[in-house]
Parts: sequence; C-alpha cells; structure tokens
Amino acid sequence: MSTSQMTKNTDFRSTVFLRSHMRSIAEFYLPACIDETFGGYHNQMLDDGTIYDASTKHLVGTCRFIYNFSLCALELGDEKFRQAAAHGLEFLQKYHRQADGGYAWVLNQQAVSDGTYHCYGHAFVLLAAAGAQKAGLYGAEDVLEQIWEVLEKQFWDPRHRLYVDEISAGVISPYRGQNANMHLCEAMLAAYEATRDDKFIARAAVLAKRICRDLAESTDGLIWEHYKQDWAHDWEYNKGDPQNLFRPYGYLPGHFTEWSKLLLILNRYADEEWSLSTAEHLFQAAMSRAYDSDTGKINYSFAPNGEILDSDQYYWVFSESLAAAALLADVTGQQTYWQWYERLWLFADAHFIDHTHGGWYRILDKNCQKYSNEKSPPSKTDYHPLAACFEILQSRRLGEPSS
Repeated sequence: MSTSQMTKNTDFRSTVFLRSHMRSIAEFYLPACIDETFGGYHNQMLDDGTIYDASTKHLVGTCRFIYNFSLCALELGDEKFRQAAAHGLEFLQKYHRQADGGYAWVLNQQAVSDGTYHCYGHAFVLLAAAGAQKAGLYGAEDVLEQIWEVLEKQFWDPRHRLYVDEISAGVISPYRGQNANMHLCEAMLAAYEATRDDKFIARAAVLAKRICRDLAESTDGLIWEHYKQDWAHDWEYNKGDPQNLFRPYGYLPGHFTEWSKLLLILNRYADEEWSLSTAEHLFQAAMSRAYDSDTGKINYSFAPNGEILDSDQYYWVFSESLAAAALLADVTGQQTYWQWYERLWLFADAHFIDHTHGGWYRILDKNCQKYSNEKSPPSKTDYHPLAACFEILQSRRLGEPSS
C-alpha cells in the first residue's frame, strides 16, 4: 500500500490505529535498543535501526525509554514491554543515580561523563518512575518518592514557586527556564495518576499557573522560554541561536500546544477554572502564528516581533499539537479541533512517519527533507508521538465528551 493510499484510508481517531502506532514505534526500537553488555539502552539509531553509538547513555533517553515501554505494557499488555521497562529502571538506579540521590546527565557505558544535574533530566526521572509504577514495576514506587525528595531539596525554589534549572558541583546556575518546569508539570500529573497523592496534583497546578498565567501575563498570554535568576524574562539569552537543542531562542509554538495538552490533563483532576480557556488560547496562538495553511507546516519558532526564526519541522511539535487537538476536541466537543487533529496527522503520516522501517524522523527542513539518516540521536526515543497516542486513548477511556 502506498503512503497516499494509507493516509487516505487511515482512521487516526480509532483505538486500533492508536494502539497499533504505539506498538509500531516501540518495536522499531525493541529489541535492538536493549544493551545486554553494559545495561540500559542503545539510544542512537539510524533510520534503519542500525546503532551508530553504543556507548553514550543520556539520562533523558534512558527515562524516555522506560516511560515508553511502561505505557506500552499498560496499554498493550505485552510482557516484553514490561521487561524492557524494568531493564531500564534497574540501570537508571544503578548507574545514573549518584550517591546524593541526584542523577548524572550523560554516561559513557556505565561511567559518568557529564555529572551535571539538570532539572529537565530529573523531571524525566519522575515521569519514568510514574509510568513504571502505573505498569506495576517492582521498585518504581520507591524511585518515585526518592526523586520527589531530591527535587524538593535540590531544585525547588519556594520563594518563586518554580524549580531551578541546573546544578553543577553544588552550584546553582542563574539561568531559569520554563521547559524543565513544563516537563515537571507533566511528570507531576503522571505521578498523581500513578499514586493519587494530592501533593503531585497540587504541585502540577502551581507550576501551570506560574508559567501559563503569572509569567505570561506580560506577554499577551504567550510563554517565553528563558528567564533570569529572579524570573524576569531574559530576552537576550541564546539570541541568535534558535536551533539550540535544549534552549533555543524565541517563542516555541510546540511548547504552547504541549502546555495546552497538559492544562487539559490538569483540568481532569483540579478545580482550576482558567485551565481550559488558557489551553484553547495557547493552541490557537500557536496555530495562528506558526501554521502555514498552504503547506501544512508548523514553523518551529518566532521572535518577539512575530518574525519566523526557524522554519524547520520538528517531530515533537506535530506530536504534541495533535494530542492537544484531540483532547480539546474531547473536552469542548468542537469539530474544528478534530479538523486540526486530522490535518496534523496527515502531515505527520506523509512526512515524519517512516513507513519502511518504523519510527518518526526527527527534523525536516523547509522543503520537508531530512538533514541526516540519524533517526534517534541522544534522548529522542519517539517518546512524544508514543505518549501522544496514549494520552488520546486515556482521554477516551475517562469518558470525556466526544463529538
């Protein structure tokens, strides 16, 4: 079947498709990603699944694989996914975790090559532990409580009610960022779902309100990425570097839609009247400023004056945007969100999904061409589209109004 025939006939809203796509992503990586020699996972793969770096172990990649396989174990009921998640959880605790409870950023096989403590990485430890606990993995509950304590003691800033970003040799960097706090909101929501412990949903609500309401109040409701030590907007940080992997300059529409999705999940559990309207505002802001109706592309970033800074296409932006569209459709019943969902899937199916080998291409240029044959550089793992499918299924399971 050709790609065009496949897209024409695919029901992207069906449970069968969503579960099948989760399996397809996971099975691109598994079993080749399992490192039987040093433990943990091989993260760095080419388009055909060839491993091009067997030594580097990135904290985020390790955690994302644990989360991916935990979700697949939970949704698909296949023991091989549960075993794959347990394999990674053991490595995470044995080698990434350090004596003081923090987690090293990068390992070379089993040895620390970059011991910096990044809040972003610790957010994914919490997410991995939450996913593992949902899947019933032995020891996951202890990991979850331990990482909560580490985050409280080392990263939480009670004065500003947000987390600091980076700690190196015990010194806290003056940089503050919304991205780590966004992923901690995601992880807190998952931890609440795993435990029903109110401390997690309470913290998720605080983070969401601080980033999406308080700090966005002076920017017309748009979420800026970078801040100074006192959480004043830093309009100069990484200026001229819109393609920085973890801290690009500019507004990121993909983070608007990712926050939209998270606010809708928060809306299930917390009495936050502003969350739904803010979720709609962020989704609409992203599409009005970055979506190209002629090509179906979503520009990656734009400057404070609205100028497009990066016209590349990123897999995670489409993943988060289609998830947000589906959840908005479920909650509001508005057909326009299902229309967004369909057009975003059609673009992803035509350009990002590898129908030959499996998985998603990471980044495309303005002509929708790949830059390289590296499908999964450090930390990718296709966590975004796999988790998007899971959240859409979760929304349906919870019986939210559907059109």
